[in-house]
Amino acid sequence: MFTFFKNKWILLLINLLVSFVFFLLAAPETNLHHYIDALFYIAFIYLIVWLISFIIKGRFFDGIVYGFRRVGGRMFNKDLLDEWADKPKPSERVTANFLSVILIQGLLLTGIMIGLLIIFYL
Repeated sequence: MFTFFKNKWILLLINLLVSFVFFLLAAPETNLHHYIDALFYIAFIYLIVWLISFIIKGRFFDGIVYGFRRVGGRMFNKDLLDEWADKPKPSERVTANFLSVILIQGLLLTGIMIGLLIIFYL
């Protein structure tokens, strides 16, 4: 899924382009302050997705999902060979590659945003 995005610099350029387009479309004025805001929104989305994925990868929801699948299978008499037990757990769906790509992009965008904030306030 992430074979195109293995190069973090290309993805970073795409993210900067997306934040610039978002800045041009949504900002009331074109100044550095509003571009920093647009960059913050993109970086915040990356960091929130990483945090949720990290919690899922840590097997926090595996027991809850297993219980819901088991109860749902019993309520609707779908116990044909216990197919709910064979489905992958949520922690198995999140890969380490996905976590690293999302974290690197979030941190790089946050670093650029902090650099622009330093320039803005100097």
